[in-house]
Amino acid sequence: ENISDFSLNITDCTQVVVPEEVFFTVAAAGILENLLILIAVVRNKNLHLPMYFFICSLAISDMLGSLYKTLENIFIILCKMGYLTRHGDFEKKLDDAMDSMFILSLLGSIFSLLAIAADRYITIFYALRYHNIMTLRRALVILAIVWTFCAGISIAIALFSYEAATVIPFTILFPLMMFFILCLYVHMFLLARSHARKIASLPTSTVHHRTNMRGAITLTIFLGVFLCCWAPFVLHILLARFCPHNPYCACYMSIFHVNGTLIMCNAIINPMIFAFRSPELRSTFKKMFYCSR
Repeated sequence: ENISDFSLNITDCTQVVVPEEVFFTVAAAGILENLLILIAVVRNKNLHLPMYFFICSLAISDMLGSLYKTLENIFIILCKMGYLTRHGDFEKKLDDAMDSMFILSLLGSIFSLLAIAADRYITIFYALRYHNIMTLRRALVILAIVWTFCAGISIAIALFSYEAATVIPFTILFPLMMFFILCLYVHMFLLARSHARKIASLPTSTVHHRTNMRGAITLTIFLGVFLCCWAPFVLHILLARFCPHNPYCACYMSIFHVNGTLIMCNAIINPMIFAFRSPELRSTFKKMFYCSR
């Protein structure tokens, strides 16, 4: 907030402010939509599969992102109304907790996307051994390790966020993980055609392969939406840390509220992709809304 105020003095760019009504509406919609995804997977035993558990992990990350921005906005409103001070001990701890929630949301989304990508890769190229490789128990262990790691990293970064040695590895992790997932995609799609020919003689192999490729395409959409929604905010963190006094950097930071809203839009778009691309989820939603068996 201090950096945003200072930027107005060295640039002609006007700070773009998102109306609070729009902000809270987008946040509430994202939380409710992802909550529906979690309820649908819990209620439908046919969805108790590793892939849907990884999708639930991504939904939880999206909920944390929306919740973080909602709490941050409430915190700013209370400061403006005089109920909280910007430099008090309680406010400092509250700010660190919210920063930790933001980092946890980002890391959780990245590693959830990575887990979904790995699951799709195994499904396509090791279809006959998939159920032996990716068991439900193994998927739960993977998620437990991922979230424990992300929680530890998020707390450490939040506590030492003012150190460049902490900010640099965090910001480097984002493009590295995205590059790794992208390489996995390229390898997946390049080998998909030759792999399809090898298994063409197997019963129902064509249908099975099309289903797996549909899942890979869905994951590609997830990744594209994730990059569009999170990359502007990560860039804001970099600019705020390394060139806060540069007029061009300050001009970009004037759209801070827009970048924060994009994070919450990601939480809205992902459940729509789930519902549109998964017939099983659509069927579960219909049963939930119409209360029919």
